Amino acid sequence: MSPSRRELTRERETFFRSLSSRAGRVLPCWVAGVVLIKVEEGDSGEFWRVAMRDRGVVVDRGSEPADATVVLSADLFHDLITGADQLIAALLRNEATVVGEVALLLVFRRFFPSAPGSGDPRDVVGGSRWRERMDETVARSTPAERA
Repeated sequence: MSPSRRELTRERETFFRSLSSRAGRVLPCWVAGVVLIKVEEGDSGEFWRVAMRDRGVVVDRGSEPADATVVLSADLFHDLITGADQLIAALLRNEATVVGEVALLLVFRRFFPSAPGSGDPRDVVGGSRWRERMDETVARSTPAERA
């Protein structure tokens, strides 16, 4: 049985409320911009603005212009926040659309969980050290080098 509309709305709210507490672990230090997510449900839609800067996130509700905008269905968003689907795959299937700075969306997708049972193979062979070295390298680089 699929979740009710009320349950889907509650799951979205929980997901977006959790972003600020997870941002420091998920976001690279160089990211700065606003992603607007439009979750469509029937004839209506919800707008969520996620401002990312300095490894922090501010989330609010509003449809003001953003650096990147993604439009997707409520069912697809549910699949993304549960790890049942992946954003890039949905974009390739034309089930979601993106306008603007795609790089911001690629960073934002880090907030979505991986599929159950999947993982990064680098984690098995010392991947955490690899990630630490990569973060150190990016932190030492200048904005021009990162562009």
